[in-house]
Parts: sequence; structure tokens; C-alpha cells
Amino acid sequence: MKNIVILISGRGSNMEAIVKACAAEQWPARIAAVISNRPDAGGLAFAQSHGIATAVVDHKAFGRGDEARMAFDAELKRVIDGFSPDLVVLAGFMRILTAGFTSHYEGRMLNIHPSLLPAFTGLHTHQRAIESGCRVAGATVHFVTAELDHGPIVAQAVVPVLDGDDESALAARVLQQEHRMYPSAVRWFVEGALEIQGAAVRHRGGVPQMFS
Repeated sequence: MKNIVILISGRGSNMEAIVKACAAEQWPARIAAVISNRPDAGGLAFAQSHGIATAVVDHKAFGRGDEARMAFDAELKRVIDGFSPDLVVLAGFMRILTAGFTSHYEGRMLNIHPSLLPAFTGLHTHQRAIESGCRVAGATVHFVTAELDHGPIVAQAVVPVLDGDDESALAARVLQQEHRMYPSAVRWFVEGALEIQGAAVRHRGGVPQMFS
């Protein structure tokens, strides 16, 4: 039975999808905790209503600057490790993590990013895809490394960019696919089905890693 700790900063809709899939599909895992850097994150109430432990490590309490970031990450790591995680899942966790933090969870921390990486790292991905004339957009699940929005790719979902799309319309279409893909990727990890081969990740059972 694997322990999963999920980090959120807001509503945590991907967290909700993972919690529901874990219960419905009876994964060999449990959601040990949901942790937020914001005390007002809406997803905390959802987790509590499902009997999941929650915690808050408020980044604002640590101030600004590199030393503050390191102190925040150290406290966050302490809280996470209190739940003995086999996997840490970033689900809309809006903090840039230090290299020391990411190396501590190397090979056991997943993130989802709303673009087809390596394209459009960072913010405003949907608007940038539209402005670049992309005909497709999507989302990527990847293992977290020290380099922002990089790391071995576990799965990707592709959606069309439609004529007349604005940022919100495209974001909503991508989010629907995220809610399908992210729980699948987490399940693959807890079942031991993933194998990292350099920059690539393979499913040992040959299950397709592309969603559309």
C-alpha cells in the first residue's frame, strides 16, 4: 500500500480527480495527506470531507528571497515526510521548488503542466499557444526535476485549438483531459508500471501514454 501526498494551492480539481479515482478503482495506495501553501485553498475542505489529513505551510510566513524559499522548502519537506510518502503529487501547486527539495524526491514526485512540454513552460500557456497559431495544445505529466517544467515525460494529452478559442475555452478543454490523464499516471506509478529510461518514461505493460 503506497502513501500519496498531494500538494495544492487552490481548488485542487486534479487532486479531486485523483482522490476519486483512487477510491473507485481501489488502487494499492492511499491519499495520506493534502498539503497547501495557502490556508484558504478550496481543496483543503474537499480533502477533509473525504477523511484525508490536511496541513498548511504558508509561504507568506517565510518572507521573500532565496533564504526564505529554502526555509519554506525545508519546512514543507518536514511536513510531507511526516506522512511517509512513496509519491508526492503536485496538483496546481504554485511554488517554484528549490533544487535541494526536488532532489530529495527525485523519481517520486509528479507534476502536471498545461502544455505539450517542452513547449510553453511557465505561465499563460493557453494564451501563448493560441497566439503562436498552434493547431493542437494539451497537458503533460512529468517527473519533477530542478529545472522548471522539465523532467521525464510520463504522459501527454492532446486537444485541438479551435477557431475562435480564447484562453478560458482552451483551458477548460485541456482540464477535462487532465482529469483523465493525471489519475492514470499516478495509478501507473503506484502499481510499479513506470520505468524511467533517461529522458523517457515507459509503461512496462505497453499501455498507451498519449490521451486524446
